[in-house]
Amino acid sequence: MTQTISTQSKGIQLSDTALNHLLALKQQRGDELTLRVGVRNGGCSGMSYMMDFEDVSKITEHDETFDYDGFQIICDRKSLLYLYGLMLDYSNALIGGGFQFTNPNAAQTCGCGKSFGV
Repeated sequence: MTQTISTQSKGIQLSDTALNHLLALKQQRGDELTLRVGVRNGGCSGMSYMMDFEDVSKITEHDETFDYDGFQIICDRKSLLYLYGLMLDYSNALIGGGFQFTNPNAAQTCGCGKSFGV
């Protein structure tokens, strides 16, 4: 796992590698974007992770915002109940690469790493 740039007081942890990849993706899009993370029902284990870029104008009073050197991650409060303490990392490995979620709240995870159960 790569170095974490966030502090333990943040609800969502982010590695340097993940931040650098997110910044590159954001720059390609050329918009004022933030990353929204959350959960939804479904997936192999009952709940699945979701994340996508979103315009900063869509941040609501029901969202928690985490700042990482000027890059923002937002998460709705309901999802944060399941994601608090989540470590988001990124790997560029040919097999098994991409964003990786390490969730301390997950009682079970799917082999794909994209869904979990509590």
